[in-house]
Amino acid sequence: MPLIQSVDRALRILDLFDEYETELKITDISEKMQLHKSTVHSLLKTLQHHHYIEQNPENGKYRLGMKLFERGNLVIRHLDIRAISKKHLIDISVKTGNTVHLVILDGKEGIYIDKVEGTSGTVLYSRIGRRVPVHSSAVGKALIAFKDDKELKEFLKGYVYKRHTANTITSEEQFLAELEKVRKNGYALDNEENEPGITCVAVPIWDHSGNVIAAMSISQPSAKVNDLVLKEEVQLLKNAANLISKELGYSKHGSSHL
Repeated sequence: MPLIQSVDRALRILDLFDEYETELKITDISEKMQLHKSTVHSLLKTLQHHHYIEQNPENGKYRLGMKLFERGNLVIRHLDIRAISKKHLIDISVKTGNTVHLVILDGKEGIYIDKVEGTSGTVLYSRIGRRVPVHSSAVGKALIAFKDDKELKEFLKGYVYKRHTANTITSEEQFLAELEKVRKNGYALDNEENEPGITCVAVPIWDHSGNVIAAMSISQPSAKVNDLVLKEEVQLLKNAANLISKELGYSKHGSSHL
């Protein structure tokens, strides 16, 4: 597969910086890259515009920007949560015989970052790395239900409520009412809204800053679900989410979230 030259060059510029070379002049970068200064200048300005590079106002030298710290921190947090959650995913799957997922929010979709397959049947639509709509999934609802009004309004701006089954929510009015139920109950439900014959229940996982960082769910054939099963599964998920959230530093006293 051919490389995109401008992207390749921009990434190579970022790679020039390390613990020894924390700041570089444009002439240094030009020499190391073996590129004309005008080309390097254009690349630096593009990286600077997106905050991956910044310029020291005192000496004019370039250095790595805070956007890299932000992105790197997200990766580390998500690697941490996967490691912390794994034993709980396995435990719930063993106890219920069902498939258990761990999902994070990426843009306006959820993305599966871990999955433990159940013994009672395979959930075909899910796999690690696959995306899932927030309006038709229990994990999606759990991921965004606890946003404040301003964040939620911005998130839903232009959102498309694509129908996947006869049960899929297809309007913002319906979706907001559903999210209110999630906040009230502390868990979210997907009643055959994403895949016919599959019911999912999910709970949020909170981080040290009091934000929802992920959601954990149980997926199973709808024929297996009744009020008693649902009650037991919600409690299993909430107990696990409580332990994971505390390990991530969540300590909101008196919260009804967990």
